[in-house]
Amino acid sequence: MQITVTVNGQPHSVDVAPNRLLVDLLREDLKLTGTHLGCDTSQCGACMVLLNGDAVKSCTLLAVQLDGASVTTIEGLADGETLSPVQEAFRDAHGLQCGFCTPGMVISITDLLAKNPHPSEDEIRHWLEGNICRCTGYQNIVKAAQLAATKQAASA
Repeated sequence: MQITVTVNGQPHSVDVAPNRLLVDLLREDLKLTGTHLGCDTSQCGACMVLLNGDAVKSCTLLAVQLDGASVTTIEGLADGETLSPVQEAFRDAHGLQCGFCTPGMVISITDLLAKNPHPSEDEIRHWLEGNICRCTGYQNIVKAAQLAATKQAASA
């Protein structure tokens, strides 16, 4: 099936099989490998992307469902060499170790801050329940989210 989808601001017209997953379209067809496939069961959140502005797990969506949609991956958050405030905060607050879960965490926090610019620590932790990190214990991820909220508030 032929679909047209905008990914990171760029329109793409692609022919996809009816059972093709969004994560596979992104990684294999469009070569956007920042979106990770971690569990094959939609449990880990490493494959999170923004679909029309909302964070979703790309391993749970068929590519054919996206005709006319807009997708933002981790690669699309930065403006050229300038990182997004959330990406900067993850770097500055050491919100990662191995980095495998980081794209999904950054996408999730980006979505949270778009919906709630001043979340509490409890709200951040609740928002991240669908993202699994096997390295950090989440402390620095939460600190990164808090720092990102502060950075965004200061730039607004």
